[in-house]
Amino acid sequence: MNERAASATEPAALAERIAEIAADRKAIDVRVLDLRDVVSYTDYFVVCSGNTERQTKAIHDAVYRTLKDDEGLLPRRAEGEREARWILLDYLDCVVHIFTPEAREYYRLENLWGEAPARSVG
Repeated sequence: MNERAASATEPAALAERIAEIAADRKAIDVRVLDLRDVVSYTDYFVVCSGNTERQTKAIHDAVYRTLKDDEGLLPRRAEGEREARWILLDYLDCVVHIFTPEAREYYRLENLWGEAPARSVG
């Protein structure tokens, strides 16, 4: 196992890696929310948008494939791939939310977790 694969299993490193992959796929408004002091079921959310449903699917595919191929990681759960308006990938310590701009505005996920430390990536 290479150093990158070993480090990406740590929750913070995994969140950063996912954010990088999404940014490389031209995701917009990539945000990492640190939820360690807010909820007990995960450590981080990575939230991003694609301009279209096709782009959200491409971001999903890149995250899924890269983590599978490079880290040997598969999500415990994945939802929304077919509709591609809000795709969720649950890696336990890190949950990825990929939205179309309209869905992101409608659900306002970042507002629900406004007290969580957050930072933009890319």
